[in-house]
Amino acid sequence: MNSLASIGSSGRSSTDDNNINDDHDEVSKLAIASFKAREEEIERKKMEMRMKVESQLTRAEEETRRLAQIWEELEVLADPLRKEVATVRKRIDMANRDLKSLGQTCQKKEKEYKEAMEAFHEKNNEKAQLTTTLMELVNESEKFRMRKLEELGRIVNPNT
Repeated sequence: MNSLASIGSSGRSSTDDNNINDDHDEVSKLAIASFKAREEEIERKKMEMRMKVESQLTRAEEETRRLAQIWEELEVLADPLRKEVATVRKRIDMANRDLKSLGQTCQKKEKEYKEAMEAFHEKNNEKAQLTTTLMELVNESEKFRMRKLEELGRIVNPNT
């Protein structure tokens, strides 16, 4: 009966299952160890590459400094007034940019001035027309009131 109890639903005995589990555990451990070894190898190669790149960068920086110093010495030999000429040229370029900007601003302001003057003259003309209209209305009103007063005066003094 014991042998029947040790047989599982799959038809295998528990010792077979233990052997399979042990095999799986061993395969898993080997896979993990292999994976870790590959990771360590990758990390080691990455560090080697990083060190090589840093070494090359250091050499490149040193070479760049050396070339910059040589370049400065060549510049001094080329033309002793070169810096002054370059400075004056830069100032001329800056003045040209400023002039261009100021010219555009001036044109814009002139246009705004002309528009403002036109608006001013239009309003001034409108005011003059309205003033003329007002004067005409006031004159008509005075004439009308005078006629009314005369009529009322005739009604009050019919004999005169």
